[in-house]
Amino acid sequence: MEIHWFDSIESTQAYLMDELKASRLQAPVCVGAGIQMTGTGSRGNRWIGTEGNLFISVAFPRNRFPSDLKIESASIYMAFLMKNILSSLGSAVWLKWPNDFYMSEKKIGGVITNLVGDTLVCGIGLNLCSAPEGFGKMDISVSPYDLTKRYCEMFKNLPSWKQIFSKYQLEFEQSRAFFTHHQDAKIALDEAVLLEDGSLMCKGQRIFSLR
Repeated sequence: MEIHWFDSIESTQAYLMDELKASRLQAPVCVGAGIQMTGTGSRGNRWIGTEGNLFISVAFPRNRFPSDLKIESASIYMAFLMKNILSSLGSAVWLKWPNDFYMSEKKIGGVITNLVGDTLVCGIGLNLCSAPEGFGKMDISVSPYDLTKRYCEMFKNLPSWKQIFSKYQLEFEQSRAFFTHHQDAKIALDEAVLLEDGSLMCKGQRIFSLR
């Protein structure tokens, strides 16, 4: 996968989506930067960080993902690919449902996904070396570019959703002490049931990650 790396950028996600729409870039491709100025986080929040943290967006054709992966759970899948890499490097990072990276009880990053035609665009932000107040940072030392290269290598031989979900299902138990947001409502995860497609059943309501 080709990597386009910038010293600084407004938003890797916005840039990549614009380039795809204008046919100046084609998937599979990755855009990364040393510094991101106006990145997008969950629920419309901004995700901005300092140099040394990770800011990347990856575009991958939808028809080249495993056939058992539903698009509604693509963000979980993309996040867990990164989580697997970090774990192999010795990190204790875990994923809070659906796709937030946590170190112990503090968020250190997250994933956001969008569709541009038949291409999935996934943005990932991670606090590798520094974090704002109230957030955590990575427990291992790894350069943003090296981590990006490792992540892009994963797309040469993607695991099935079933392989990812079998691990994610075990890790989900750590999410039960937390909340998630759905349609501006705060929902406790203590009694949620994780379904095989990555969605949740909460008090009779089915919730997908959708980001």
